Amino acid sequence: MTEKIQGSEDRAAAREAPAEATPASPTLKHDQLKDDLVAALKTVFDPEIPVDIYELGLIYRLDVDAERNIEVDMTLTAPGCPVAGDMPGWVENAVSSVPGVGQVKINLVFDPPWDPSRMSDEARLALNMF
Repeated sequence: MTEKIQGSEDRAAAREAPAEATPASPTLKHDQLKDDLVAALKTVFDPEIPVDIYELGLIYRLDVDAERNIEVDMTLTAPGCPVAGDMPGWVENAVSSVPGVGQVKINLVFDPPWDPSRMSDEARLALNMF
């Protein structure tokens, strides 16, 4: 199973989709892992912005394979970001802290470039960008 997260619109649609899983089903376990990964990503902040990287829209893709290996495509608000060398490590540590996760791979990408339209409503509210 592979889960991809691409933008705040997809996150909102996923929250509205009905769950059709039984308590012990692989789908429910996969959904719980996905929720745990998102919660872990929400613990990572750009030191200059008081909003987590997930709500900022810096996570472009989050894949979970059948062995629970995780691959993340992420970006930065700007290529010259002062924490460009550190933030992928912070993301790797956060994702690796989720119980049951296999190998973790973080890819730093700049295509497409990040822009404020990628932020969630929560991030816009926190930054007074409405």
